[in-house]
Amino acid sequence: MESQDYHAAMAALAWQIELGVDECIGDAPINRYEVPAAVAKPAPVAAPAPAAQASAPPVPAQEVDAVAIARAAAEAAQDLEGLRAAMAAFEHCDLKKGARNLVFSDGVPGARVMIIGEAPGRDEDREGRPFVGRAGQLLDRMLGAIELDRASSVYITNVLPWRPPQNRDPKPEEIAMMQPFLRRHIALANPDVLVVVGNHACQALLGKRGITRLRGEWTEAEGKPALPMFHPAYLLRTQAAKREAWADLLSLKARLRDG
Repeated sequence: MESQDYHAAMAALAWQIELGVDECIGDAPINRYEVPAAVAKPAPVAAPAPAAQASAPPVPAQEVDAVAIARAAAEAAQDLEGLRAAMAAFEHCDLKKGARNLVFSDGVPGARVMIIGEAPGRDEDREGRPFVGRAGQLLDRMLGAIELDRASSVYITNVLPWRPPQNRDPKPEEIAMMQPFLRRHIALANPDVLVVVGNHACQALLGKRGITRLRGEWTEAEGKPALPMFHPAYLLRTQAAKREAWADLLSLKARLRDG
């Protein structure tokens, strides 16, 4: 294109834009409503696959038997240190995920008296030892009243080794999951008598609840004489129950004295 023709064309284009032209139109008219034959006919829809050819439904994952796994791990432990390691390695209890520490035991392994509580609280979770909060301080005073103490004559543990969130009650499935470890714990510690404190400990070892009815009556658990008692935390809330607790302590003292 010659330079003169180029500048003339640009001037004509600018003039048309100034007039408001905003679209280029060809010489031949186009019917925009006309649909091409290839598009007008819908494509045939494929028939659904026969039911026999449908893919098989996914197979659900097999549920884990946490109680059986706990039982095998507990039975394999040959001593208390081995049992502690087995519990620390157990990954099927969700309480472990929210706890700071495994609360295994306190006191003297092999002592004549083994006290079994329910579950750790905030203070126990922080220190990794059972019965160290206000309830534990009361328990120490109660034991001292009958010439016992955790430093020389008592062994202490709980049904659950991990703190439940917000100190809620243990769930039945949590108790069932940790029962094999508790039973093995008793067998390895081999005390003369068991002191079972609180409803949940009674549920785990005696298969019963109703501590007001059960307390003070000697029974048997895991082949050992067992004495159900009020939990010290309950005694902090219910001062009137301390009379019954004192009677239970005297019964424990008499049992130890008489062999």
